[in-house]
Amino acid sequence: MKRGDMTPEQMAQGPDAGTALPPPRPLDAIDQDILRILQADGRASIRSVADRVHVSRANAYARINRLVEDGVIRGFGARVDHERAGHGTSAYITLTIVQNTWRTVREELRRLPGASHIALVGGAFDVLLLVHTPDNRALRELVLTRLQAIPEVLSTRTLLVFEEEDVGPEA
Repeated sequence: MKRGDMTPEQMAQGPDAGTALPPPRPLDAIDQDILRILQADGRASIRSVADRVHVSRANAYARINRLVEDGVIRGFGARVDHERAGHGTSAYITLTIVQNTWRTVREELRRLPGASHIALVGGAFDVLLLVHTPDNRALRELVLTRLQAIPEVLSTRTLLVFEEEDVGPEA
């Protein structure tokens, strides 16, 4: 499949999806300004981005396209208030997994309802998972029935989130 035939999501998946991304290249001040604008407002028009960074619309469009193709921009989305969206219980779950099973475990975790962030980490555990569930009962079910049923998961520890806040550009 040619890069031009792929969606931004497919381009951003990288080597594990069978598509190698180009090597990282340095971002200039305009690219960094474009990223800040799009992080604050992913719905900003090309015209408004171009006006704010003082380049032509064609230049802004080409730069955004290159940032997507290079995998710098992995996608566009909305910041969600999980509690207002019916998922009032959030938790970080640490997992210890069988050595060399990260890819298998990652695929299982991607299928979990409410999973919003998965990270392979170093330290006392192997994986950090952020989940949002409707309530504590759903969280318990997710941990005891779904997570602990994955054969490669050796142990879990659940850290209940009492309060959370997005940080970053105009979060």
